[in-house]
Amino acid sequence: MTVTLCCDVSAAAWLDSTDSSWGKLVCLGPDGFERYARLRFIPDPTQTGQREGDVAGDEDRGTETEQLRTAVDVLSAHTTTVDDCYFALWDGWGVTPAGGPARPTWQLPDRDYFLFQGPLSALGDEDQWREALRTSDARWWLPVPAFVWPADRAWCLTKDVDPHYAGIGASGAAIEDLLVRSGLDLVLSDPADTPPHYS
Repeated sequence: MTVTLCCDVSAAAWLDSTDSSWGKLVCLGPDGFERYARLRFIPDPTQTGQREGDVAGDEDRGTETEQLRTAVDVLSAHTTTVDDCYFALWDGWGVTPAGGPARPTWQLPDRDYFLFQGPLSALGDEDQWREALRTSDARWWLPVPAFVWPADRAWCLTKDVDPHYAGIGASGAAIEDLLVRSGLDLVLSDPADTPPHYS
């Protein structure tokens, strides 16, 4: 199974109908999950006005895509539809499916996305995404999906373009498994709180 563009975006309707604020939806995911956590790509800011560029990178963490791949490897044990998942790709990355619609297929306030369907293993698989986006450009890089969720909606992973972290809503058991997974900088997050952010 490979990644394919969804022209029918009804699979995303559950995200449209959430009572979550826009900021919570794109940063942590929709309401209704037992627990939420943030996967930090860099540490949280330690002072007001701090910029991401002021933080020294940790090469041991791996790229954002590598960290997300590790997280979904854990989450794959917490879904019954590992081969049937959805990926929403923000249109602001400047990549569009060749031969597909000229406009994004799914919209939220302030963000437009192309919705794709495929196996969870597609996350981070450049070959699958090159085929889905019909590009052979050697300079091309793989954008991080803004939303990833399995068809059974057992969990939802979000990565908006602005925050320094990805949000994860899932069962308590799934979050516990993520918290003990070596190599992930994961912290619990209360959806009622505003997560730390850089200027």
